[in-house]
Amino acid sequence: MRLPRGFRSGSIAAGLKSSGALDLTVIQNQGPRFEAAAVFTSNKVVAAPVIWSREVAKGEIVRAAVLNSGGANACTGPQGFLDTHVTAELIGELLSVSAAEVIVCSTGMIGELLPMEKITSGIRKIVPNMNTEGLASSAEAIMTTDSIAKIATSKKFGVEISGIAKGAGMLAPSLATMLSVLMTDAVIPKQAQRIFTEVVERTYNRIDSDGCTSTNDTVLLMSSGASGIALSNSEMEELLMEVCGSLASQLIADAEGSTKSISIVVHHAVSEQDAVEVARACARNNLLKAAIFGGDPNWGRVLAAVGTANAFIEPQSIDVSLNGIWVCKSSSPHLDKSMVDFSDRAVTIEINLNVGDATATVLTNDLSHAYVHENSAYSS
Repeated sequence: MRLPRGFRSGSIAAGLKSSGALDLTVIQNQGPRFEAAAVFTSNKVVAAPVIWSREVAKGEIVRAAVLNSGGANACTGPQGFLDTHVTAELIGELLSVSAAEVIVCSTGMIGELLPMEKITSGIRKIVPNMNTEGLASSAEAIMTTDSIAKIATSKKFGVEISGIAKGAGMLAPSLATMLSVLMTDAVIPKQAQRIFTEVVERTYNRIDSDGCTSTNDTVLLMSSGASGIALSNSEMEELLMEVCGSLASQLIADAEGSTKSISIVVHHAVSEQDAVEVARACARNNLLKAAIFGGDPNWGRVLAAVGTANAFIEPQSIDVSLNGIWVCKSSSPHLDKSMVDFSDRAVTIEINLNVGDATATVLTNDLSHAYVHENSAYSS
């Protein structure tokens, strides 16, 4: 798949994964512009690549990104940061750019040093063979427990934006999500960082698979300006919402062990933040998620979850719908819950708080035996 104008990439199986799958990718912005925006995890325990890349992003100029799966390079001490620095310096040397304009991202097991000989050897093999058709390979190279690569593209206003993302577990971002790289040939506005942060908040930050936040979460936007077309703030927001929204939906649909994709829609909250808090409380409620997995329309678990949220509610005024059946009105039984059909993968839980006009949606998934099995043996 072709990258937007001004970009090229290359990927390789460097031997970081025992499966022999692609695990290392380099994406280069060839310009003529190099503006960038980025959002990172808010986890207080952060990986070495995040520490490095935060500093790079402050300059708002990014000429290349190197991403690996098969190892997070988190909780690896001074050597881990040195390895990140070495990686950026090597990219800088091979592409004739400054290491201070190279984003580094890693994902995989926490607490293990990266096999740097494989990393550096892989990079040296990638760079001479980079091309403009490597979007799909780059998406594949950042996969960990993902079952499919996540890719989204939008073409509007004479420009193109494409994005890749990875993530199947630890999908509870706070200002970011897993790893995601977006590339556009547009000339982006000066307010790009603000717009990007707001879009991330309304897309990636509205998915919550398991309540766990990664040490490595990074979302990066790079602009080549190769189209010569400058986007307005609203045009940029529209494009980013489309691509980031698609990627966020793909992430939750591929959540580890999931059999249901659940949309939790909260209506009539005092504020949007309250609506998000209520929806997220439900998304993180294991009893509710287990009930959905078992096909049990137990709306009492919805109310119990709502009551834990840091939000204003009237406990006797809550309505709940499960896949269109209003099983609860004014916090009391309404329609027969046996009418609820959970046979499809998609499940929608609607909650009316009836205390205001704000609404918000959070996407999550059910809690299955497969999720427990997969995460009980991740390191082995």
